Amino acid sequence: MSDIDELLSIRAAELYYQEDQTQDEIGVILRITRWKVGRLLAQAKANGFIRIEIVHPRARRLPIERRLREASTLTDVIVVSNAGVATDEELQERTAQAAADYLTGMRPVPRTLGVSWGRTLHEVSLSLKPGWAPGVNVVQINGGVSLNQRTGTAAATAVTIAQKANGSATLLPSPAIFEHSETKRAIEADRTVAAVLELGAHASAYLYSAGQADEKSALVDSGYLTVEQITELVSKGAVGDIVGRYIDKFGNIVDTELDGRTIGIQLEQLRAAPIAIAVIAGQAKHDIARAIVRSGLCTVLVTDEDTANALLGDEA
Repeated sequence: MSDIDELLSIRAAELYYQEDQTQDEIGVILRITRWKVGRLLAQAKANGFIRIEIVHPRARRLPIERRLREASTLTDVIVVSNAGVATDEELQERTAQAAADYLTGMRPVPRTLGVSWGRTLHEVSLSLKPGWAPGVNVVQINGGVSLNQRTGTAAATAVTIAQKANGSATLLPSPAIFEHSETKRAIEADRTVAAVLELGAHASAYLYSAGQADEKSALVDSGYLTVEQITELVSKGAVGDIVGRYIDKFGNIVDTELDGRTIGIQLEQLRAAPIAIAVIAGQAKHDIARAIVRSGLCTVLVTDEDTANALLGDEA
């Protein structure tokens, strides 16, 4: 492109995008044909002179989605914008809304949806509209009875998602992590618990989030683990947890003894699932997001653009 054409393309872009002039009007102003105006606008976009940003909270970053799909084994990617987000909570809410929108648009509608729990999934449940699906049965795929005095969200999340889909919720009446593996095996052998685990193992689709390996972990907040125990897990290579199971950057369990006391769906069941939706956002979860995607623990990723760029190796 010549210097004259470059300046013309910039001027045409200014008139078109900032002054709301039509291509015919721009042609008159610049004394060129309408056809050349169109060509100059196309060249300006191709040369990176134009940057179009959609700032609505529910806007998606489609070019990043496409690149991440092409660079991974993911079947679908939903990437929300970080523009205008001031706090981690706002980013979590925006990503949760995108996950709710994705669930609402799923076809065919899953007959049985296996769900985990945590702050992000609770936000997803709140973001769903009543009647988002015509009868989805929700099953809890890992234990979540709180061990402290704080109100747990595991049951509330599953029940809310089911009620808004005019379906039913099957809860797993169990802690996430037991103090002794023998106790865990005994609980798993209970007929009621075994039936829930069997239903969860054969769900049509799964929905889960990921926890970071630090003091902000939901498992610390719920009283299952101490900050000191999390620090020890990190020393063993833990980058975070999914469905209560701590994994390293390769998606492998880091502590088999702890995992033996954890109740719920196995990681291999997630890897084999036709639809496993992971909802992950925020800088603190970049490492766990990498581990999940690279090790095939999800087929669909709902995330923010900074996390997506981190997965692509384009961190700013």
